[in-house]
Amino acid sequence: MSGGTALVVTGPNGVGKSSLLRTLAGLVSLMEGTLRLEGGETDLTPFEHTHYFGHQDAVKPALSVQENLAFWRDFSAPATPESFAAGTIRPLEALDLLGIGHTARLPAAYLSAGQKRRLSLARLLVTPRPIWLMDEPTSALDTKSEATLLGLMNSHLAHGGMIVTATHTPLALTPMQKLHLDTAPSEPEETA
Repeated sequence: MSGGTALVVTGPNGVGKSSLLRTLAGLVSLMEGTLRLEGGETDLTPFEHTHYFGHQDAVKPALSVQENLAFWRDFSAPATPESFAAGTIRPLEALDLLGIGHTARLPAAYLSAGQKRRLSLARLLVTPRPIWLMDEPTSALDTKSEATLLGLMNSHLAHGGMIVTATHTPLALTPMQKLHLDTAPSEPEETA
């Protein structure tokens, strides 16, 4: 898979879509082999080129919305590859872009599920990475927020980024490759 391409992973629940993303993110160890990234910043591991956007929102409820983004920006800043550092935007800009700028000073605990999801998406913008690993990215989002997300995803691809996403929802991403995972056919049971 080359830069500027999305890989959409589909398949039934429990087949390993999330496990694949977690492995690519370095959260699950490889059973064998190695993971290599061609063309990335050589002083970074393949995992440092990625953002993992999973089921959990990675939101600290006691911090304000803006403090959550500042935390992610400061925590992740040193690993931002130079080629993507130019795409960084300030936390308030990211919140406004995702339609939750008015919540900047609220504790994150007060946000709805959709607002927490958008806050989590905002960290992709304040600490850019060339590879986005996204697990069911549209969950908890309304129609307008889904359209904004698709726009951000296609913009990321247009700037040479890569996306690997596991989803049950059709996504209008271009260019896109598909990978369908399925369970192996079961062996017939022997009867005595």
